[in-house]
Amino acid sequence: MSELNINEMEQFVLLALVRLGEGAYGVPIREEIEERAGRSVSIAAVYAALDRLEGRGLVESWLTAPTPERGGRAKKHFSVSAEGASALAAAREAMARMWEGVELEPDLK
Repeated sequence: MSELNINEMEQFVLLALVRLGEGAYGVPIREEIEERAGRSVSIAAVYAALDRLEGRGLVESWLTAPTPERGGRAKKHFSVSAEGASALAAAREAMARMWEGVELEPDLK
């Protein structure tokens, strides 16, 4: 499997990061996926995908300064790397090629 191959959940996470902009973190990413994809997603699934993506260099992360409202804990923020943007574009192109010329019959919809 090529480094640029990403699964559906990873695509959702990358797209949420693009939509949310610099410095998105777990909860808003999960909310964006749930709202846009119309499905329930656990925060654990979001963080698992983020860990995989970061391990492959497709996202970058950093910690914020600790804040009083979080009991002195820092937040881990994420952004899409250039490689992540390439992987997302490749996934979109692959899906478009797969759909090219496909017409679903009424009983398959």
